[in-house]
Amino acid sequence: MTGVLVLAGAPIGNPTDASARLSEVLSEADVVAAEDTRRLHRLVATLGVQLSAPVVSYHDGNEQQRTGELVARMLAGNRVVLVTDAGMPSVSDPGYRLVVAAIAAGVPVTAVPGPSAVLTALAVSGLACDRFCFEGFLPRRPGPRAARLAELVGEPRTLVLFEAPHRVAATLTDLAETFGPDRPAVVCRELTKTHEEVRRGRLDELAAWAAAGVRGEITVVVAGAPPGTPTHQDRRARPEDLAAQVATVEATGLGRKDAIREVARRTGRARRTVYDAVVKAGAAQPGAGLGQDGTDTAKSGVSLGLRSGPGR
Repeated sequence: MTGVLVLAGAPIGNPTDASARLSEVLSEADVVAAEDTRRLHRLVATLGVQLSAPVVSYHDGNEQQRTGELVARMLAGNRVVLVTDAGMPSVSDPGYRLVVAAIAAGVPVTAVPGPSAVLTALAVSGLACDRFCFEGFLPRRPGPRAARLAELVGEPRTLVLFEAPHRVAATLTDLAETFGPDRPAVVCRELTKTHEEVRRGRLDELAAWAAAGVRGEITVVVAGAPPGTPTHQDRRARPEDLAAQVATVEATGLGRKDAIREVARRTGRARRTVYDAVVKAGAAQPGAGLGQDGTDTAKSGVSLGLRSGPGR
């Protein structure tokens, strides 16, 4: 007789947030798959649960191999309970692969709902929570991270993401650079734990705060883009459109160099791309454009200070 896969939500910080049903399913399991077996044993000891089922590890390093073993156990009639270190399995945690494999094998999948860092951070943030999107962890490397943020700059829904403490300062800096320094945001640290901290402010303020170092589990909530913010489609503007945007910004009194930087920020394009668009547009107009040294030949001249390689 086919068994079942139970996705069990674990406390995100305070162990007393665990539900009575979590204790029940752990005590009745045939097999418990845990992201960290030591954390699981500490949790069941705190909850006073008598755990008779064998406990196996299930994490990023072994889930490909372990998935087949667990599906075989379920097909043999076992009740497999999956628990991650915190929150719901498969939400930026191991489990998705096992859920897909269980469904493909015809094994029922159910859940014991539990605390969620995503919803907890959203609820306490004070930002709009009627519509939101969850991005999980952003790319670790600066280039791919900047590219992903450029795709999100026009997103009108509140954005929720996770970040490692040693990368949160860089991420907040990139957010301020791409979304604009004034965009409201909230950093939630150690939610439901003794040293819980919820810090609200503008992205530039939060980036400056994080520069001194941040510890603990981090969830970042960022306000959605205000009306009129360029979308991803806007950022794919043609060179002539980019040049026209620079001209519009210059008309407000901003210098050429700063206008190019502002259009690059708004559109998510590299400054070099915007610069090249301006050069191309200038070359099409007699007596206007930028010289080889980056000087505006139609105006008083501004050094753009761009490197020869691509930049943001």
